[in-house]
Amino acid sequence: MAKPPIAGNRTGRKLGQKVKKGKLKASSRRWLERHINDPYVQRAKLEGYRARAAFKLLEIDEKHQILKGATRIIDLGAAPGSWSQIAAKVTDSSDDDIRVAAIDFLEMAQLPGVKILQLDFLDPDAPRQLIEAVGGTPNLVLSDMAAPTTGHQKTDHIRTMHLCEVAAHFAVEVLAEGGHFLAKTFQGGTEKDLLNMLKQNFRQVLHIKPASSRQESVEMFLLAKGFKGKNGPGIVVLDDEGFARDPREDIPADEDQDQD
Repeated sequence: MAKPPIAGNRTGRKLGQKVKKGKLKASSRRWLERHINDPYVQRAKLEGYRARAAFKLLEIDEKHQILKGATRIIDLGAAPGSWSQIAAKVTDSSDDDIRVAAIDFLEMAQLPGVKILQLDFLDPDAPRQLIEAVGGTPNLVLSDMAAPTTGHQKTDHIRTMHLCEVAAHFAVEVLAEGGHFLAKTFQGGTEKDLLNMLKQNFRQVLHIKPASSRQESVEMFLLAKGFKGKNGPGIVVLDDEGFARDPREDIPADEDQDQD
Protein backbone atom coordinates (compact mmCIF):
# COMPACT_ATOMS: atom_id res chain seq x y z
CA MET A 1 0.00 0.00 0.00
CA ALA A 2 2.74 2.44 0.96
CA LYS A 3 5.42 1.70 -1.59
CA PRO A 4 8.58 3.80 -1.41
CA PRO A 5 8.68 6.66 -3.92
CA ILE A 6 10.78 5.87 -6.97
CA ALA A 7 12.83 8.64 -8.60
CA GLY A 8 11.91 12.29 -8.79
CA ASN A 9 10.14 12.30 -12.15
CA ARG A 10 7.07 10.63 -10.68
CA THR A 11 5.95 14.05 -9.49
CA GLY A 12 7.27 16.00 -12.44
CA ARG A 13 9.88 17.65 -10.24
CA LYS A 14 13.56 16.79 -10.25
CA LEU A 15 15.29 15.94 -7.02
CA GLY A 16 18.41 17.79 -5.94
CA GLN A 17 16.97 21.28 -6.28
CA LYS A 18 18.79 24.13 -4.53
CA VAL A 19 17.32 27.15 -2.77
CA LYS A 20 18.81 30.55 -3.47
CA LYS A 21 20.63 32.03 -0.49
CA GLY A 22 18.71 35.33 -0.39
CA LYS A 23 17.89 36.33 3.18
CA LEU A 24 17.46 32.80 4.49
CA LYS A 25 19.69 31.52 7.23
CA ALA A 26 21.87 28.57 6.24
CA SER A 27 19.94 26.21 8.53
CA SER A 28 16.59 27.36 7.11
CA ARG A 29 17.85 26.96 3.56
CA ARG A 30 19.05 23.42 4.26
CA TRP A 31 15.67 22.51 5.80
CA LEU A 32 13.82 23.92 2.80
CA GLU A 33 16.06 22.09 0.34
CA ARG A 34 15.55 18.84 2.20
CA HIS A 35 11.79 19.39 2.23
CA ILE A 36 11.32 20.19 -1.46
CA ASN A 37 13.62 17.33 -2.49
CA ASP A 38 11.97 14.78 -0.22
CA PRO A 39 10.30 12.16 -2.48
CA TYR A 40 7.60 11.52 0.12
CA VAL A 41 6.71 15.22 0.16
CA GLN A 42 6.44 15.18 -3.61
CA ARG A 43 4.40 11.98 -3.60
CA ALA A 44 2.03 13.40 -0.97
CA LYS A 45 1.30 16.36 -3.25
CA LEU A 46 0.79 14.04 -6.21
CA GLU A 47 -1.63 11.77 -4.35
CA GLY A 48 -3.52 14.55 -2.60
CA TYR A 49 -2.35 14.05 0.98
CA ARG A 50 -1.80 17.06 3.21
CA ALA A 51 1.55 15.79 4.53
CA ARG A 52 4.17 13.11 3.97
CA ALA A 53 3.10 11.63 7.34
CA ALA A 54 0.34 9.82 5.43
CA PHE A 55 2.87 7.28 4.22
CA LYS A 56 3.99 6.48 7.77
CA LEU A 57 0.45 5.37 8.63
CA LEU A 58 -0.02 3.54 5.34
CA GLU A 59 3.28 1.72 5.73
CA ILE A 60 2.49 0.64 9.29
CA ASP A 61 -0.95 -0.51 8.20
CA GLU A 62 0.46 -2.49 5.28
CA LYS A 63 2.26 -4.76 7.75
CA HIS A 64 -0.02 -4.65 10.78
CA GLN A 65 -3.52 -4.15 9.28
CA ILE A 66 -4.69 -1.66 11.90
CA LEU A 67 -7.04 0.12 9.49
CA LYS A 68 -8.75 -3.07 8.34
CA GLY A 69 -12.31 -3.16 9.61
CA ALA A 70 -12.01 0.18 11.40
CA THR A 71 -15.43 1.82 11.72
CA ARG A 72 -14.68 4.81 13.96
CA ILE A 73 -11.30 6.52 14.42
CA ILE A 74 -10.00 9.28 16.69
CA ASP A 75 -6.95 11.23 15.49
CA LEU A 76 -4.96 13.10 18.17
CA GLY A 77 -2.56 15.85 17.14
CA ALA A 78 -4.12 15.66 13.70
CA ALA A 79 -2.86 18.82 11.94
CA PRO A 80 -2.50 19.21 9.04
CA GLY A 81 -4.78 16.20 8.52
CA SER A 82 -3.20 13.48 6.38
CA TRP A 83 -4.01 10.71 8.87
CA SER A 84 -7.58 11.97 9.12
CA GLN A 85 -7.83 11.86 5.32
CA ILE A 86 -6.95 8.17 5.40
CA ALA A 87 -9.25 7.53 8.36
CA ALA A 88 -12.25 9.09 6.61
CA LYS A 89 -11.64 6.95 3.55
CA VAL A 90 -11.31 3.59 5.33
CA THR A 91 -14.35 4.21 7.57
CA ASP A 92 -16.56 5.58 4.75
CA SER A 93 -17.10 8.60 6.95
CA SER A 94 -19.20 11.41 5.51
CA ASP A 95 -20.56 14.74 6.68
CA ASP A 96 -23.94 13.03 7.14
CA ASP A 97 -22.42 10.14 9.11
CA ILE A 98 -19.28 11.30 10.93
CA ARG A 99 -17.00 8.43 11.93
CA VAL A 100 -13.72 10.29 12.37
CA ALA A 101 -12.89 12.89 15.02
CA ALA A 102 -9.66 14.90 14.88
CA ILE A 103 -8.20 17.23 17.48
CA ASP A 104 -5.36 19.73 17.43
CA PHE A 105 -4.79 23.11 19.01
CA LEU A 106 -3.55 24.25 15.58
CA GLU A 107 -6.11 25.35 13.03
CA MET A 108 -6.98 22.76 10.37
CA ALA A 109 -8.77 23.20 7.08
CA GLN A 110 -12.01 21.25 6.95
CA LEU A 111 -12.01 17.66 5.68
CA PRO A 112 -15.06 15.79 4.35
CA GLY A 113 -16.28 13.26 6.88
CA VAL A 114 -14.08 14.54 9.71
CA LYS A 115 -15.22 16.41 12.80
CA ILE A 116 -12.33 18.73 13.69
CA LEU A 117 -11.88 20.09 17.20
CA GLN A 118 -9.44 23.00 17.54
CA LEU A 119 -8.60 22.26 21.13
CA ASP A 120 -5.65 21.20 23.25
CA PHE A 121 -5.98 17.47 23.90
CA LEU A 122 -4.83 18.09 27.47
CA ASP A 123 -7.96 20.16 28.09
CA PRO A 124 -10.04 18.23 30.66
CA ASP A 125 -13.12 18.38 28.44
CA ALA A 126 -11.35 17.06 25.32
CA PRO A 127 -12.15 13.34 25.85
CA ARG A 128 -15.88 13.97 26.16
CA GLN A 129 -15.94 16.18 23.07
CA LEU A 130 -14.01 13.60 21.04
CA ILE A 131 -16.37 10.76 21.91
CA GLU A 132 -19.39 12.89 21.09
CA ALA A 133 -17.79 14.01 17.83
CA VAL A 134 -16.97 10.51 16.60
CA GLY A 135 -20.52 9.35 17.24
CA GLY A 136 -19.75 6.06 18.94
CA THR A 137 -17.05 3.78 20.31
CA PRO A 138 -13.81 3.99 18.30
CA ASN A 139 -11.78 0.92 17.42
CA LEU A 140 -8.66 2.86 16.50
CA VAL A 141 -6.96 5.75 18.32
CA LEU A 142 -4.12 7.47 16.48
CA SER A 143 -1.72 9.97 18.01
CA ASP A 144 0.90 11.94 16.09
CA MET A 145 1.28 14.42 18.94
CA ALA A 146 4.74 15.74 19.75
CA ALA A 147 5.95 18.53 21.99
CA PRO A 148 8.09 21.21 20.36
CA THR A 149 11.75 20.29 20.23
CA THR A 150 14.11 22.22 22.45
CA GLY A 151 17.36 20.75 21.19
CA HIS A 152 17.84 18.96 24.50
CA GLN A 153 17.20 15.30 23.73
CA LYS A 154 16.21 14.24 27.25
CA THR A 155 13.78 17.13 27.67
CA ASP A 156 12.21 16.52 24.25
CA HIS A 157 11.84 12.84 25.04
CA ILE A 158 10.16 13.45 28.40
CA ARG A 159 7.68 15.99 27.03
CA THR A 160 6.65 13.86 24.06
CA MET A 161 6.42 10.75 26.23
CA HIS A 162 4.04 12.63 28.51
CA LEU A 163 1.74 13.19 25.53
CA CYS A 164 2.12 9.55 24.54
CA GLU A 165 1.18 8.46 28.06
CA VAL A 166 -1.95 10.62 28.15
CA ALA A 167 -2.97 9.35 24.70
CA ALA A 168 -2.46 5.74 25.79
CA HIS A 169 -4.64 6.13 28.87
CA PHE A 170 -7.30 7.81 26.77
CA ALA A 171 -7.20 4.89 24.31
CA VAL A 172 -7.73 2.37 27.09
CA GLU A 173 -10.66 4.40 28.36
CA VAL A 174 -12.48 4.63 25.04
CA LEU A 175 -11.48 1.80 22.68
CA ALA A 176 -13.79 -1.01 21.68
CA GLU A 177 -12.57 -4.52 22.42
CA GLY A 178 -10.13 -5.65 19.74
CA GLY A 179 -9.21 -2.05 18.88
CA HIS A 180 -5.73 -0.65 18.32
CA PHE A 181 -3.62 2.30 19.50
CA LEU A 182 -0.80 3.92 17.50
CA ALA A 183 1.27 6.82 18.86
CA LYS A 184 4.40 8.77 18.06
CA THR A 185 7.25 8.43 20.51
CA PHE A 186 10.97 9.15 20.47
CA GLN A 187 13.94 6.83 20.41
CA GLY A 188 15.43 6.50 23.85
CA GLY A 189 13.05 4.03 25.34
CA THR A 190 9.40 4.07 26.34
CA GLU A 191 8.79 4.35 30.07
CA LYS A 192 8.48 0.96 31.73
CA ASP A 193 5.21 1.79 33.50
CA LEU A 194 3.56 2.83 30.24
CA LEU A 195 4.73 -0.31 28.44
CA ASN A 196 3.51 -2.51 31.28
CA MET A 197 0.10 -0.82 31.24
CA LEU A 198 -0.22 -1.35 27.50
CA LYS A 199 0.92 -4.98 27.71
CA GLN A 200 -1.72 -5.59 30.37
CA ASN A 201 -4.46 -4.11 28.21
CA PHE A 202 -3.43 -5.15 24.68
CA ARG A 203 -2.46 -8.47 23.15
CA GLN A 204 0.65 -7.14 21.40
CA VAL A 205 2.84 -4.07 21.94
CA LEU A 206 5.76 -3.10 19.69
CA HIS A 207 7.89 -0.21 18.45
CA ILE A 208 8.07 0.61 14.74
CA LYS A 209 10.35 2.82 12.64
CA PRO A 210 8.70 3.09 9.20
CA ALA A 211 10.93 3.64 6.18
CA SER A 212 9.01 6.83 5.40
CA SER A 213 10.21 8.33 8.69
CA ARG A 214 13.32 10.34 7.96
CA GLN A 215 16.48 8.45 8.85
CA GLU A 216 17.86 11.34 10.89
CA SER A 217 14.62 11.67 12.87
CA VAL A 218 14.50 10.22 16.38
CA GLU A 219 10.77 9.52 16.10
CA MET A 220 9.37 6.01 16.39
CA PHE A 221 5.83 4.71 16.70
CA LEU A 222 4.37 2.70 19.55
CA LEU A 223 1.72 0.24 18.40
CA ALA A 224 -0.61 -1.59 20.78
CA LYS A 225 -2.80 -4.15 19.02
CA GLY A 226 -5.89 -6.01 20.16
CA PHE A 227 -7.42 -4.18 23.12
CA LYS A 228 -8.54 -6.77 25.67
CA GLY A 229 -11.60 -4.82 26.70
CA LYS A 230 -13.00 -3.15 29.80
CA ASN A 231 -12.55 -6.26 31.93
CA GLY A 232 -8.78 -5.79 31.85
CA PRO A 233 -6.77 -4.39 34.77
CA GLY A 234 -7.84 -0.82 34.03
CA ILE A 235 -5.77 2.31 33.83
CA VAL A 236 -5.11 3.27 37.43
CA VAL A 237 -1.69 4.90 37.85
CA LEU A 238 -0.18 5.48 41.28
CA ASP A 239 1.99 8.41 42.28
CA ASP A 240 5.12 8.15 44.43
CA GLU A 241 3.02 8.12 47.61
CA GLY A 242 0.75 5.33 46.41
CA PHE A 243 -2.26 7.46 45.56
CA ALA A 244 -4.11 7.15 42.26
CA ARG A 245 -3.29 9.98 39.89
CA ASP A 246 -4.56 11.31 36.59
CA PRO A 247 -1.90 11.23 33.84
CA ARG A 248 -3.18 14.63 32.73
CA GLU A 249 -1.48 16.16 35.75
CA ASP A 250 1.84 17.95 35.35
CA ILE A 251 0.82 19.40 32.02
CA PRO A 252 3.96 20.41 30.10
CA ALA A 253 4.63 23.83 28.61
CA ASP A 254 2.79 25.06 25.54
CA GLU A 255 2.69 22.32 22.94
CA ASP A 256 3.48 22.78 19.32
CA GLN A 257 4.18 20.19 16.69
CA ASP A 258 5.98 20.06 13.42
CA GLN A 259 4.15 17.48 11.37
CA ASP A 260 5.96 16.53 8.22
